[in-house]
Amino acid sequence: MASPVLTLDHLRRYAVARSLFAPTTLPEALRHLGFVQADPLRAPARAQDLTLRHRVLGYKAGDLEVCYPELAIEEDFFVNYGFVRRDLHHLMHPRSPRTVWPAERLKQAEEVLAFVRDRGIVRPAEVDVHFDHGTVTNWFGGNSKASTDLLDGMQYRGMLRVARREGGQRLYAAREHQPTDLSRDAILDALVDVIVTIYAPLPAASLGQLVGHLSGGVPQWRDQRKAALQRAHNRLPSAVVDGITWFWPEGETPVDKDYRVEEKVRLLAPFDPVVWDRRRFELLWGWAYRFEAYTPAAKRVRGHYALPLLWRDQVIGWANVSVKGGVLLPEVGFAAAAPKDEAFQGALDKELQHMATFLGLAG
Repeated sequence: MASPVLTLDHLRRYAVARSLFAPTTLPEALRHLGFVQADPLRAPARAQDLTLRHRVLGYKAGDLEVCYPELAIEEDFFVNYGFVRRDLHHLMHPRSPRTVWPAERLKQAEEVLAFVRDRGIVRPAEVDVHFDHGTVTNWFGGNSKASTDLLDGMQYRGMLRVARREGGQRLYAAREHQPTDLSRDAILDALVDVIVTIYAPLPAASLGQLVGHLSGGVPQWRDQRKAALQRAHNRLPSAVVDGITWFWPEGETPVDKDYRVEEKVRLLAPFDPVVWDRRRFELLWGWAYRFEAYTPAAKRVRGHYALPLLWRDQVIGWANVSVKGGVLLPEVGFAAAAPKDEAFQGALDKELQHMATFLGLAG
């Protein structure tokens, strides 16, 4: 019997089912994902928490920050900034950033590293008081503490790691490098495999975009990204659907398995793996979603922090969710007409109650 012809319907069900796996423990979910993108905005919770709540049993907003010191993860760059599995984190270091520090800056970093090793864990304010490095111009044109800028650079270069956060502020510890016997190409292939595991199925252009984003995680191998992408094209399963080549992890297939569509509404983080790729989003769901938190209010179409609304295997709209007086206030919009069936309204009510519990609001 011939295998079914792969269609966008298959890809859509596969994309939703494989990413929104059965909720598990926090360590297991992080191991499965490999990387969770972070964002500082809290509307109504941070993106990393909104992503994990669908994949971790009983997850509450802030659990990742509380549990971070005991988890096998690190805050760092991968394809974006976020939380990456520690075994992958070690593969990306030592980094050789494109910007080479002058001798004076390197000396400051070595002095700060010795200070951190002596103290164990330090707050940026402690470094400011001890060294008085002055100020620098930040990305927004204002002034920042030079020590804070130095600590950021030291973390990126792998000299320091984020030990934990207190009130959202990073606390730093010295980082010890763990060498690997893997070759450069093997490391790059392993990192590409993590990308595909998180974001598959991927159109060819999106796979290329994400491999390009590895310049943040492994800037020392920027020139090897093209070869890594070509190797991925050669070894990953793929198929052409409506003129577009799609890729997914080895050992999986979008068509042979019966991917079950759950009768659920889910409000997803703007950076959730299901919706992160805006190119794929339009191919699978037929309308354009954009993250508008940094768009001037007068130019917003969906809202400040519109959460894509997934019903079954269709993203049919969005919701902006706020909390006032301990009450959850959702504003829901739809790309087309709202579903008329009672099943949808019941599922939406259940998801909003789940959101309220996740945020620690009274029932």
